[in-house]
Amino acid sequence: MTVFDTFLFDLDGTLADTVHDLTTCVNLLRRELGLGDMTTEEIKIRVGDGARMLMKRSLPENVFREELLERFLVLYEKHQCQKTRLFPGIGAFLEAHRKDALGIITNKPLHLSRLLLKDLGVEHYFSLLFGAESCPTRKPNPGPVLEALWRLDADPQRSVLIGDHHTDLKAGRAAGIRTCFCAWGFGNDGGEPYDFLARTPGDLLRIFPPGG
Repeated sequence: MTVFDTFLFDLDGTLADTVHDLTTCVNLLRRELGLGDMTTEEIKIRVGDGARMLMKRSLPENVFREELLERFLVLYEKHQCQKTRLFPGIGAFLEAHRKDALGIITNKPLHLSRLLLKDLGVEHYFSLLFGAESCPTRKPNPGPVLEALWRLDADPQRSVLIGDHHTDLKAGRAAGIRTCFCAWGFGNDGGEPYDFLARTPGDLLRIFPPGG
């Protein structure tokens, strides 16, 4: 059995349940534009490809402008940890694997990701954090994954990418490492293959026990 010692995580929908605060901020912006509110379920299916794509998917066609993205980011920085919490069981996994190499690769802006991890009290677990602007490419491109493996001096055969979206699965597979699909998250597998299936966060410790 493969002993994994490097775990690369997605952030939104995998480690943290961010959908309520994202919904709040999308709706605050929509109200400023005279638009009606969207539901958390409507926002959930639009998450996974970064703030710009979330905005484009959450505004009427041809309404999106760069200044609206900037306004959303201002709103989100103010409200991003009002209701956001780690998914139950994630803290136990991080603590159990605190001696392993843990990293995050997200399409979320880097400074917002860093602030969120600090607010959630888990930044000390991670030796690497890649946000949207950390690398020349973003998931589903494998570039950030390959760069993370290099920086962590990780063995690809002992590394796994854990995420809730097909962009994670594509990036991990293209980088030549194992992938674990998180069925509790916001995304979907998009028909992409994966090596492991975690239906709940608690499954992660069963699939990837410490030291084995």
